[in-house]
Amino acid sequence: MTLKVKKILISQPAPTTEKSPYFDIAEKYHVQMDFRPFIRVDGIDVKEFRQQRINIQDYTAVVFTARIAIDHFFSLCEELRVTMPETMKYFCISEAVALYLQKYIVYRKRKIFFSATGKMDGLATALTKHNKEKFIVPVSDVHTEDLTAVLDEKKVDYTKSVMYRTVSNEITESEILSYDMMIFFTPAGIVSLFKNMPNFEQGERAIGCFGTATAKAVRDAGLRLDCEAPLPGMPSMTAALEAFIKENHKAK
Repeated sequence: MTLKVKKILISQPAPTTEKSPYFDIAEKYHVQMDFRPFIRVDGIDVKEFRQQRINIQDYTAVVFTARIAIDHFFSLCEELRVTMPETMKYFCISEAVALYLQKYIVYRKRKIFFSATGKMDGLATALTKHNKEKFIVPVSDVHTEDLTAVLDEKKVDYTKSVMYRTVSNEITESEILSYDMMIFFTPAGIVSLFKNMPNFEQGERAIGCFGTATAKAVRDAGLRLDCEAPLPGMPSMTAALEAFIKENHKAK
């Protein structure tokens, strides 16, 4: 890598606080950082939801794998004028996701279960105990099957419902080429890169990413991965990015 990195595209929304490590790195190494998500998540409309022939009121339990799923589920409920009964049971992939429910329901009065591991298998015991419920699982149009593997294993009665989708944001070829480095956080970001620029060639441009699934997507696309997290000693994207820039600026 001979190109000195001066301008970096971070493919996620800008930090909401000025105390972000990204800003510290930009200042310390005199680099420009732009925050531009390659993808966004859009909720589906009521008309599209109705085509799935699903009646939310038929279900006695709901499984939430992300905060975004909660937002789109309750948004659809509002549009459909569906009120959640107090008897509804909520199964969440983590405590953080469970606590997010407070935005929409009176938390202490409801039956809420969450996985202590942050993975679906952490809900196995609760699912076994409540296996007579009828579950609805809000998902994105692109999702992995591990999501429902535990539900299949526990033989619970569930229905997946697509309530939101991942959409590519438009970024011009000249914008993409103006960066010396790009950082990705999801495989969908890599898909979006090639959608915006089908003939993209990496050349000396550095590519960084967070997460094993994203790293696989980078390599599967035939790109060179220059900066990766999490790795031993590099728990965060900012730690990996700083180490990379430090090395890159040393090289002449």
